[in-house]
Amino acid sequence: MAITIKSSSEVEKMRIAGRLAASVLDMITPHVAVGVTTEHLDQICHKFIVDELDAIPAPLNYHGFPKSICTSINNVVCHGIPSEKKLKKGDIINIDITVIKNGYHGDTSKMFIVGKANVKATRICKIAQECMYLGIDLVKPGTHLGEIGQVIGAHAHSQHCSVVRDYCGHGIGQGFHEEPQVLHYDNGKTKQSPILEPGMTFTIEPMINLGNYQVVTSRLDGWTVTTKDRSLSAQWEHTILVTETGHEILTLRAEESI
Repeated sequence: MAITIKSSSEVEKMRIAGRLAASVLDMITPHVAVGVTTEHLDQICHKFIVDELDAIPAPLNYHGFPKSICTSINNVVCHGIPSEKKLKKGDIINIDITVIKNGYHGDTSKMFIVGKANVKATRICKIAQECMYLGIDLVKPGTHLGEIGQVIGAHAHSQHCSVVRDYCGHGIGQGFHEEPQVLHYDNGKTKQSPILEPGMTFTIEPMINLGNYQVVTSRLDGWTVTTKDRSLSAQWEHTILVTETGHEILTLRAEESI
């Protein structure tokens, strides 16, 4: 499947979807606290997306996923399923939001620290965010897509962390997951990777581990991905548009200063 170049009208719909996805993270922030269940967070987000935003939570029933958001705690890398498990002091949690509005997707995620985390937990959240921003900084016409993975991998390794290889960023638009695949590590084929053009939209969402990059998927639910060595993992995600002169972060939140 070819990489789709979005028209100006499509880009505007992507902007709307991106802003709405970002607003869900803003809305849920004060609810992330000690003693709250991830099931409760899912219910709040679902109601907000459907009733307040008049949008659709994309994860719900996507290939059988049972909830409206993903909640990945501590050593859970991604695709954590909301449950009756209560958040504890010191937990780190990634909340991943994807909404569909007017047929277009906005996809974003953020790390939350519950109470006060230890040094290692705080550090992995910071490094993962730095990795995402470094990748975003490279986005402009003429850049090879593989350069994003190169810079992310280099920074993670310089901090003695690893980059998950089993999952990647992706093109996004009318489809939840479109071409291209956005690798977050150097696969040695940068010059053979696609060259970025205005109108491309994709996510950058590096998953960074304190330990080894290897992961395992739960045999019980078929979704929950954890680090094989049980080390902490963190992830941040934005939906990016390639513009004529650089890039635009379609899911940028007010709290961020870039």
